[in-house]
Amino acid sequence: MTVSQTPPGTESEDPAPQDTDAGGGTDKPEDAEKPLLRNRDFQALWTSEAFAALAKETAEVAYPLLILTTTGSAFYAGAVGSAQLITTSLLSIPGGTLADRMDRRLLMIICNLVRVALLGLFSVLIFAGQTQPALVFAIAVGSAACLGISNPTGLAAIKQLVPPSQLTQATAQNQIRYFAATMGGPPAGGLLFGVARAFPFLSSAIGFLVSTVLLLFIRKPMKVEQFTPGEKRNTAEGFRILARQPVLRLLIVWIMGSNMAFTHSGVFLALIATAESRGASSGFTGVLLSIAGLGGLAGSLIAGPVIKKVAPAKLFLAAAWIGPVAAVLLANVSGLVPLGIIVACVFLRGPITSALFLAYLAAMVPDKAQGRVLGAVMFMSMIAAPAGVFIIGSVFDQAGPVWVFTIMAVISGLAALPTLSPRIRGLAPPEAYTDTATTGAPAEGGRSQGAPAAPHKEGDSS
Repeated sequence: MTVSQTPPGTESEDPAPQDTDAGGGTDKPEDAEKPLLRNRDFQALWTSEAFAALAKETAEVAYPLLILTTTGSAFYAGAVGSAQLITTSLLSIPGGTLADRMDRRLLMIICNLVRVALLGLFSVLIFAGQTQPALVFAIAVGSAACLGISNPTGLAAIKQLVPPSQLTQATAQNQIRYFAATMGGPPAGGLLFGVARAFPFLSSAIGFLVSTVLLLFIRKPMKVEQFTPGEKRNTAEGFRILARQPVLRLLIVWIMGSNMAFTHSGVFLALIATAESRGASSGFTGVLLSIAGLGGLAGSLIAGPVIKKVAPAKLFLAAAWIGPVAAVLLANVSGLVPLGIIVACVFLRGPITSALFLAYLAAMVPDKAQGRVLGAVMFMSMIAAPAGVFIIGSVFDQAGPVWVFTIMAVISGLAALPTLSPRIRGLAPPEAYTDTATTGAPAEGGRSQGAPAAPHKEGDSS
């Protein structure tokens, strides 16, 4: 994607300050525009986070297996999973604040090493026969806390390592890492658990250790820009900046509603319950979930090319309205395989729109506030998911699958309404907004600095 010109009315300054190296010099302009694959700092970060994601997914599937094997309690296994989700969601807020106050590489290293210690010690205790439920709960929640802190930190670091013209490409590459780990981690965890109960946690500890070593290959300093006197630096500022940016504000409303209607856990619950109510075997149900899950992986692989070729406004509009249309189809089709295919189409949009949204966030939010805004985004997007799972489970018990999918259509349809706003329909590419958030405040007249005035003709993609 070529770099768009700064929209009319903005200051014609450089899109990003020159990076200084450890010796106090500046990067050459041609170095800043080298291909992303040759950006060793970003690729070291990406590879490190890939190992961390795979380690996390490997351990995640082993926690419920260990609980079910030792206690036989599905309720306790579910409680541990819920506690992890809530912990990660809540800790993303202080995690974002820390990301704006500390050296980001150091913060990620600390989180990794804490998880190495927790999972390594847990492996030893499992070998020794110590698998009390309280211990499993403590290890799982402790690891989730580290995840909540490191997630916004890792995403905030991207803007420090890539030039503005490559932010979208970098965030798209991130989606491949996440979905590949989601597909590869659970099978690996299950296989290792079958060999020895401690092996998934031991391998995860090793994975986080490898992730830590890879972070040491990042050469560019990752200290955050110093705050100016009197500048707000509290945690709530992330939510305020998000609220002041009209484009981000409209999109996060859609994301929250979409997550409530189509959270992975909720949709999989609906598919499992529907398959069982229609007499499907457990093996067939597993195949059905695999078909649905492949949509996310496929979306992560095509995210980069699609974002390059399709205008952002068209992508967001299509993604938003695929949700209610798919839910209506789910409520009316009779076969099970079509259900999996339809859900795969819904999941296909996730990596594409996530990469694009994060690219806008990286462009619009100043570097020294990236962590707090990302923490706010993660909290708001994740906190809607448990409500969706609860609604789906409750409605299915009372009224069956047709009403579940109907309610999903209503929620996703209401959530999609903000994408009809002239601001969304007139979006320029993310690079055009790079200078818009030197302060994170809206420009005079209520419009974000550098944002196209509304109404605005739909921007072309390149």
